[in-house]
Amino acid sequence: MSVSIAGRANWLADKHLQRLLSALSQGSEEARIAGGAVRNTLMGQPVADVDIATTCLPDETIRRAEAEGFKPVPTGIEHGTITVVAGGKPYEITTLRADVETDGRRAKVSFGRDWKLDAERRDFTINALYAEADGSIVDLVGGIADIEARRLRFIGDAEARIREDYLRILRFFRFFAWYGEGRPDAEGLKACARLKEGLAQLSAERIWSELKKLLSAPDPSRALLWMRQAGVLTAALPESEKWGIDAIHGLTKAEKDLGWPADPMLRLEAIVPPDAARMKTLAERLRFSTAESDRLRHWAVATAVEPKTTEGELAKRLYRGERQGFVDRLRLSLAGARVRAVENTDALLEAGGFSRLLAFALKWEKPVFPLKGADLTALGATPGPKLGEILKNLEAEWIEAGFAPDRGALLDRAAKALET
Repeated sequence: MSVSIAGRANWLADKHLQRLLSALSQGSEEARIAGGAVRNTLMGQPVADVDIATTCLPDETIRRAEAEGFKPVPTGIEHGTITVVAGGKPYEITTLRADVETDGRRAKVSFGRDWKLDAERRDFTINALYAEADGSIVDLVGGIADIEARRLRFIGDAEARIREDYLRILRFFRFFAWYGEGRPDAEGLKACARLKEGLAQLSAERIWSELKKLLSAPDPSRALLWMRQAGVLTAALPESEKWGIDAIHGLTKAEKDLGWPADPMLRLEAIVPPDAARMKTLAERLRFSTAESDRLRHWAVATAVEPKTTEGELAKRLYRGERQGFVDRLRLSLAGARVRAVENTDALLEAGGFSRLLAFALKWEKPVFPLKGADLTALGATPGPKLGEILKNLEAEWIEAGFAPDRGALLDRAAKALET
């Protein structure tokens, strides 16, 4: 039975895309939509990017795109990939390929004209579907049946696919988190467990990119559980060992119930220990961005907040620390309390306390200390350590007083401190 995405793929009707597909299919050449756009349409998921596979060689792709008035950019021409901007949208166009040599990190490819060979070099059956310009599906590896069953399966021999690129171990769990149901494919799971040491060959950037995508799934808890059982989670993220992933499901439920965005960094914090030294090592190993490193550090050094803490006390801690670190702590505490509250009245009260404090922290604005060094020199103070110590002591008093003393009161105290 033929399957088509016509009628449910609004993106396919784009006139610029249709012109591009037509241009690449003139003469003896062919072009089809490939991969994720087809998969997501069949699964009722949003389509972010539209990729095209073609028999045209890269130079011919460029020539035909330019002839249509589109802008080709040779983003990966050595691998057969040209990005063509058509109607303001980028389309990644890749010449059909076959792997000539692989080393577990990258592949040397040759260009070809065989659609089945091109499909078989891909990772999973659900990612190896093509669509003609009219929406009819070309399935050469059994991907449609796997989509209908919500089953993630390697194409051909799972171990052979992984040895071509060890990143496919993490991709197996990432795609399972996004698209799979039930248990993971047994052969795929066994192959990932057997070959997990190959992850050591991968760059830190590729590992973190995949983990972040996995942690962005609607609910990555099942995938993380299978990763842990296969030993893959410890291989990729040793900090999670002997800590726990049980908090993830409760966190994702809280995100859904309370309208929080899916947050991969918060989910990471849920499965690693709040140990500043270990988090520094983790951030360096996976080459986090500065913003990611800072957020992880601020969370790790933020002290735990009890549900009975007053807003005034929390304000003092927020002033001395970083708000994001405390917000992350409170969100994780609230998610955990909501899980316990199902069977525990005390936990329900805790959840209320954490909810109150989180709302306060989110709207809190850091007050500005009213004095500067120049204010003390105007009173006759000499710049130096004593001036700094007086300012520091006055700020500490101001914080402990709930930020209440105004500038005049602080100047009076400063003057008295300078007299001693």
